[in-house]
Amino acid sequence: MNPIAFSIGNFEIRYYSLFILLGVIIAYIMITKEAKRFNMDEDKVFNMFFWTIIISIIGARLYYVMFNWDYFGDNIGEIWQIWQGGLAIHGGMLFGLVTLALFCKKNNFEFLRVLDMCVVPLIIAQGLGRWGNFFNSEAYGSITSYEHLKSLHIPGFIIKGMHINGSYYTPTFLYESVWCIAGFILLMILRNRKFVKCGQTTGAYLLFYGIGRFFIEALRMDSLIFMGFKIAQIVSIVMIIIGTILLVRGFNKSKYENLYNEYTGSN
Repeated sequence: MNPIAFSIGNFEIRYYSLFILLGVIIAYIMITKEAKRFNMDEDKVFNMFFWTIIISIIGARLYYVMFNWDYFGDNIGEIWQIWQGGLAIHGGMLFGLVTLALFCKKNNFEFLRVLDMCVVPLIIAQGLGRWGNFFNSEAYGSITSYEHLKSLHIPGFIIKGMHINGSYYTPTFLYESVWCIAGFILLMILRNRKFVKCGQTTGAYLLFYGIGRFFIEALRMDSLIFMGFKIAQIVSIVMIIIGTILLVRGFNKSKYENLYNEYTGSN
């Protein structure tokens, strides 16, 4: 699979970068549209989005490099080559979460409401981003056979792309992409419900994505490992626990308390 979409002179544009850019554009459109519903200052929202994206990308790379230091310690110059792949979503989420928390505190934004605004475009961006992994020939699973992939009715171009170094691999990138798209639909429905509480959409995201990622990660061959455990599975368990707490916390509130879709006239 050719990872290069097109070239401008000696400058190569990779599919990986294009899918990340597409996800960022979609996220910005969705977040700014949602922010207008709550009369949030447009300049502040832009600044929040800009710095969260920048710091999240840095965090995603640092997270990946940290758990692959055996390689990057001997190849320092490759640390900045993010177009080659190697952005860990959990690192991006962690750094992004801290950035949002600090920004919300400084600008008097409701933190859980902002998170609910962000997780819906986040999960569709994750679904799109996995296609960047496809073109980079990464985020794949165990060795399988052509016949098995064909029996799953997987499109031919994906099967062809999963033929790496003479073997066919399980397209776990595809499984996660489909899971994220399904999650996007689910979260859109949930967030638009009249009596959904602030934080419940975030809780549903953490629970839904955590469950899917836990099982999909079990199939992957290129997972980040720490002390013999797959890091993504450990983080997924934490996400499931926190997501469940946020959902239950919302259910325990009164019917009209802290509604997400209630216009508050806040920043």
